[in-house]
Amino acid sequence: MPETKSSPHTHTNASTKADTLAASVISSSTSQEIYDVVVVGGGPIGLATAIGLRKRGIENVLVVDQTRAFRQIGQIVGLLPNGLQALKHLDPNAYEEVKKTGLALLNPKQSNDQKTVEPTQEQQAPKTSPQWVFKDLQGQTIRSMSLSFDDWFKDYGEGRVSISWYNLQTTLRELLPQDRVKANHRCINVVNEPEKGCVRIDCVADTRIEANAYAYWTDGQKDNETQPLNSDVASQELATKSIRAKLIVGADGINSTVRRLLYTDTQYHDFARPEYSGFAAIFCMEITEIAKELLTKLEEDFFQDSTIVTITNDEISGNSVCINNIRIILFHTQTGELGYIIHLALPLDSLQGKSESSLIDLALQKLEKAGFPATLKQLVRISPPAKMQQRPYYIHPATISDSLQVSNSTGLNTEAEPAKIPPAWSVGRIVLVGDAAHGMPPFMG
Repeated sequence: MPETKSSPHTHTNASTKADTLAASVISSSTSQEIYDVVVVGGGPIGLATAIGLRKRGIENVLVVDQTRAFRQIGQIVGLLPNGLQALKHLDPNAYEEVKKTGLALLNPKQSNDQKTVEPTQEQQAPKTSPQWVFKDLQGQTIRSMSLSFDDWFKDYGEGRVSISWYNLQTTLRELLPQDRVKANHRCINVVNEPEKGCVRIDCVADTRIEANAYAYWTDGQKDNETQPLNSDVASQELATKSIRAKLIVGADGINSTVRRLLYTDTQYHDFARPEYSGFAAIFCMEITEIAKELLTKLEEDFFQDSTIVTITNDEISGNSVCINNIRIILFHTQTGELGYIIHLALPLDSLQGKSESSLIDLALQKLEKAGFPATLKQLVRISPPAKMQQRPYYIHPATISDSLQVSNSTGLNTEAEPAKIPPAWSVGRIVLVGDAAHGMPPFMG
């Protein structure tokens, strides 16, 4: 990793204007304890990091997360053999629990009490191995991928499962003592304190939230959503808390605050925030009222014996991601409805601030231009506007272009071809992991 001129102490006053709160409405509390490690971000990566550290004997670890309560949100995550092997190495009990939960999706008798953003890929238990099938616009199979744990185990020595992000998070969270994972802590500043041999994290908390977030998330209260900082109610109930640690791990996702603060006023300042990948998703997770004729046509042309199928206009290379490629993922939910996700290249301003109905119009326009069949366009057309969603995909590049200055034969400096250098994923006592370091769209995983 190249050296950088920056160091954590350059960020003493790095909090953004939006995070600056009037002193009259903030009550401050600062713990005198210095943790060995504080992990910012309570997702699977942050929790796995904390578990791994404790396995290595570093037990004085704290995980903080900005969520007001741990609740059922997120997508379906496909864990391939390398991911399951890593989980087994991390904790055999966690591996068995995740495996059991993932395999339960193959059992139609299992109840489905989770809302997801990605399709539940294994809802039925067909006589043959479940398949995720990729087809062209005419319904011809391009390729298929087994969703069977046993098929993957036979080929790779380990299986494959699908599990909701929430269940994966919960499984890992329960491996840590309750007092070592704290919700309702939104990081707003990171300050180096070399005289104390540590880094200080300043967090904002809503004092109305119970201390025990583990009890809070079970009641399904709608008060979970974060309120704007400039609202009168919220501002009267906010408190700042300062936490100190010898090492900070930024595992706070694609919109990482730790990354933004780490890169401020350094040579990496242009990479402090994520950049739009150029790709987005338009999706509807549940369509309940579908005419029998349309349903029959979709089953005959595309689903056949599958519960999930991807239809793409990229007939040459089913594995590529090209700028003109559109993919629509059709899936059956466990309760019998249909849903879809459309992945496509879009300008960001075509999504921002758009109504649900305009998302339907945009999707139909793109599908029409790409020559998608009438049955798929009809399905999109009957999507309930209230259930339409969009998600632009952001990235953090794993390498950064850098123009190197070199001397030519005349002794004058000239610019060489841009070189690719790795970004600074660690500086001083701060390190970035997961999406905070190298976020990517889900279809690139």
